[in-house]
Amino acid sequence: MRTAVVWDALRSVLAERAASTGRERLDIVDAGGGTGGFAVPLAALGHGVTVVDPSPDSLAALERRAKEQGVGVRALQGDVADLGELLSRDSADLVLCHSVLEYVEDPISALTAVAGVLRRGGAVSVLAANPVASAIHRALAGQFDEARSVLDDPEGSWGERDPTPRRFAAATLVELLGATGFSIGAVHGVRVFADLVPSRLVDGEPGAADTLVALEQAASTHPVLRDIATQLHALGHRT
Repeated sequence: MRTAVVWDALRSVLAERAASTGRERLDIVDAGGGTGGFAVPLAALGHGVTVVDPSPDSLAALERRAKEQGVGVRALQGDVADLGELLSRDSADLVLCHSVLEYVEDPISALTAVAGVLRRGGAVSVLAANPVASAIHRALAGQFDEARSVLDDPEGSWGERDPTPRRFAAATLVELLGATGFSIGAVHGVRVFADLVPSRLVDGEPGAADTLVALEQAASTHPVLRDIATQLHALGHRT
C-alpha cells in the first residue's frame, strides 16, 4: 500500500524501456537497495537486478530473500558514489535511488555516478523524504518547536536527534536531476494519507486498503497534496 504509487511509475518506465529497446529483460541497479524490497520483485519479473549497498548484513538478508523467492539477484557491497568503480559504464536501463540522497555526503556526486552507469534513454527513480511532511508529522506529535525547525532548516532537519540528515522538496529534486544531466519526468507524492490514517480504519474495514491505495494514486499528482506527502518520487531520464 505504501509503495503502490512507486510501483505504478516503475511499471510504466519498464514497459516504455522494453518497447524502445526490444528487450524484455532489462538491466536494473538498486543503489542502496538493502534487503531487496524492490530488487527481488523486479527480479521475479524477469529482469537482471544488481543491488549495491554498504551493509553486509542487508546484503545477506537480500540473498536469503532472493533464494526464498527462487530468483537471482547480484549483491555488491558499496555506496552509490562507488557505482562507477563497481559497474561498467552505460550498463543499466534503470537505477533505483530510493531513500539514499538523504544520507549521502554529496547528492550531486551520487546522481552523477548514477548517470554514468545508465544507458542513453535509461531512467533513474529517486525516492526521498519530504520536509513539509516531516513538519506536519512533528506537529501532530506535539513537537511544535521541531516542526518549526524543519521549516527553517535548509536541509529540512528538525534537530540533532533527527535520524534523517536532509530532506528534499519537489523543486529541489528537480533541480538536482537537472544539474546532473537528466531530463525530468514525473514527480509523485508517496504516502500522502497512508501515514496519517490510523491503522484501525484500514485493517478493520473490508476493502479499505484498496480504497486507500486508489486515494493515494489520485493524490500523488494533485498539485497541492503531492507536496505534503511523506516522500517524493521523481523520475529522470538520461538523454
